[in-house]
This record gives sequence, structure tokens and C-alpha cells, in this order.
Amino acid sequence: MRTRDHDRLTAKLAEAYTQHSPRCAAINERAARHLIDGGSHALRLIKPFPPRMASAQGAYITDEDGHRILDFWQGHFANILGHNPECVTSVLAAAFEDGFGLQTGFEDRLQVEAAEILCRQTGNERVRFTTSGTLATMSSIMLSLAFTGREMVMKAGAGWHGGHPWGLKGVGFRTNVDDGFQYVDTEGLPPAFTDKVIVTHFNDPDRLRTDFRQHGDQLACFIVEPFIGAGGCMPATREYLHAARQLTHDYGAVLVLDEVIAGFRFRAGDVGSLYGVTPDLATFGKTIGGGMPVAAVAGREQIMKLVGRDGGGKVKFSGGTYSGHPASMLAAKTFMEYLVAHEDDIYPRLSALGEKARRTAEAAFREEGIYVRCPSYTDDVLPGSSLSLVAFPYEEGRELRSPEDVRNPALCDVVLAEQALQLGLLINDVYTMHGLGAVSYAHTEEDIDRLGEAYHQVARLFKQYL
Repeated sequence: MRTRDHDRLTAKLAEAYTQHSPRCAAINERAARHLIDGGSHALRLIKPFPPRMASAQGAYITDEDGHRILDFWQGHFANILGHNPECVTSVLAAAFEDGFGLQTGFEDRLQVEAAEILCRQTGNERVRFTTSGTLATMSSIMLSLAFTGREMVMKAGAGWHGGHPWGLKGVGFRTNVDDGFQYVDTEGLPPAFTDKVIVTHFNDPDRLRTDFRQHGDQLACFIVEPFIGAGGCMPATREYLHAARQLTHDYGAVLVLDEVIAGFRFRAGDVGSLYGVTPDLATFGKTIGGGMPVAAVAGREQIMKLVGRDGGGKVKFSGGTYSGHPASMLAAKTFMEYLVAHEDDIYPRLSALGEKARRTAEAAFREEGIYVRCPSYTDDVLPGSSLSLVAFPYEEGRELRSPEDVRNPALCDVVLAEQALQLGLLINDVYTMHGLGAVSYAHTEEDIDRLGEAYHQVARLFKQYL
């Protein structure tokens, strides 16, 4: 396996970052005394310490050291209008001023209105709201198991569907196992769960057909992202998603499109419709909440009714205390209405900025003599992507069409992409995830130019250690 030793580089970056952000470093030491690793979400807890946000607006956050950081993380890819958009914050502020917004424990009209928008824009018949994508995907799988009476679940390797028993297999890549994603990512789960999860390949219709021939009669569902996030920020091919629809139909399995990332990111609605694919169930989150914790399971009434009285309440998707939270539903309704009303303006701009960000990243490193590749270019289905990552393939010209292409350290320098690049950019007051991340409507052409300058600075540093 081809590898590089980046210990000296990462140590240099950690030292420079600590000097750059001493207050954040001090807060991290304080946090570690009470919080595991200093926080409550592992992905945010970068080494040697994460930036501690003091305020956020538009394309920027300000950290505790006073740095104005150009942000491409954007709320875990949720904030497509940028941080704290006025169209939502003004409505929430007025509601709180009028005595509305905190938890009541009652139903209200806003939940109805949000459900009407979501169903109308995605073509689904019924919806139930919850508070996180993890809960939404878990409930969609429970619905599938109950509806089919089967016990097996299929997913694509590197697909992240949340931290629940069916979602924690086949996420990370390991070189010491056959077919790198074929392992369980956590301890504490009994094999009774994980042995029932089949991991197939993303964007590999031939492998998908083989796996269905072997397991199809036992599968309750195939859950897949039409735009895979953690697995490489790349779209499914038309052939792959159509094969998924046909195979699930032929074998009597439920097709679940996990659109927690993709939903309302490419249009004011679902992505499945752009492929001409109608799933049996779909999950939504992130963008639909307008910056508040909102997620949903939507789909065919015949399946969804299993959670209700008419279906005997067979699936206990009852919601939690904060499901349908008043402020969250107000934000969701307001934000989805805004996206629908401004669809013709928002999405072409996101597409153009995303395209420029990818070209900028590749050009900056190329001009410094380092080869990088962004896999999320427009294909024949999606109208451009505002999400992308930066990969460092060892072989120039290599196509990056699957998670195996970008997550395998034998093919791409994953340490450079996931650790060194993030720290190097932070020293230049730019925050990225997976080397780039998400552009928002709040970003400008000048922001992308600034990103390019930061890439140049980082590339020059990298060359001293490569």
C-alpha cells in the first residue's frame, strides 16, 4: 500500500494552530475536564482542538480568539442560506417576543403547514416529523421491517445514516478487512443486529444486482443516499438509482432514499424526482429545519400508516418530547416557503458557486505542483452541486466515482485530505470539512477567491514536507 509519513507536517500544523488560537486552546483544556474529548459531537472535535464559535452570520463565524473565519461547514451542510438568515431569525424573534416558541407539548397549526409544504414539494403522501436524521432513518428502517415482515437491511458502503444499530456498519474504511467497508464501526452492538446488515457498493449496479440475487428475498429495505455525503460528496448515477428502484420492486423490498443531506439542497424538494425515481420512503433533515432541529420520514400512506392508529400502531415512531417543537416548526415552515418562492434564484447560484469552488481548489494546488481532484462535478442528473470534497489521488487522472475511490488510503492520501488540509486552512481563517464542504447562498465570488488564496498558502507549506 502506498503511504506517506505526515507526522512532521501534522505536528507543525498543530503547533502553528495552537499559537494562532490560544483562547480556543485554553477553552478546550477547560472543556476536557467535564466533556468527553471536550464536546458532544465527534465530527466537530478536530485535533488538537476545535475552534470555539462566538458568533455566526452569513458565510462567516467569529471564534473566541476574534478570528473571522470563512466557513464551508455551514451547520453540518444544513445552512444553504448561510448562518442565521434574516428570513428565519426575524420570524423567530417576533414569535418569541409575542410569547410563542418554547416547548408546549401540544399540537399546532404550524406542523400542519410544514407537512403540507414537504409533501407537496416531494410528492409524498404522509409525513411524520422528528428531531434528527438519525431518528428519521432508524424509523424508516423499522417501518420497512414491519411492512415486509423481513429482517435484513441493505446499505451502501460509506453511507452515513446515523448512529443507530442499523447505521453503524460499513461507514469507515479499513485496509485490513476484505472489501474495506465490511465491518462494524462500534462496539456495544450485538451481532443479532449487525449480521442482518448487508453492505453493498455505491454506484456499482452490477454489484447491487449480485447482492440482490443473494439476499433479495430476505431484504426488508435498501437505504441509500442519492447524493452520498460522508462517502465522498458524489451523486448516484442514473443507472445505479434506477437499478435500485427496479430491484427493490422485483424482490419486494422497500426503497428508502436518505435525503437528509440531499433534500432541498439541489431544488426546493427531493432529489429522487430529478432521477425519475419514486421511493417507498424518504428521510429529510438538515436544510428543511432552517437552522433548527427538524427531520422527517415521508412516504407511501400504506407504509406510513403503520405508525398510526389506523395501522394498529405497529411501529412505535411516537416522537420525542421535542418532536414538532413550536419554534422548529415555525422555522421549517418559514424556510421551506422561502426556498420554494426563491427557487429560481437560489439553486442556480449555489450550483455556480459550487462549480467555482471545485475549479478553484484544483487550480490552486495544480499551480503549486500538487494534484488534487474534486469528485462532485455536475453529471447528467443533478444540476450542479454546492457540496464537494478535495481528494489527493496518488495517480493523476484517476476517476473518483465511488467511496472506495476516495476513502482507500492505497488510492488517495486521506491524511493529507482529512487532517492536514483542515488545519492548514484554519491557520488561514478558513474552515472546511473533507477539504472543502458546502457553499451557501451567503458566499460570494470574493469568498471563493479567498478560499483559493488559502489553498495556495497551504499547498506551499505541504510541498516542504512531501
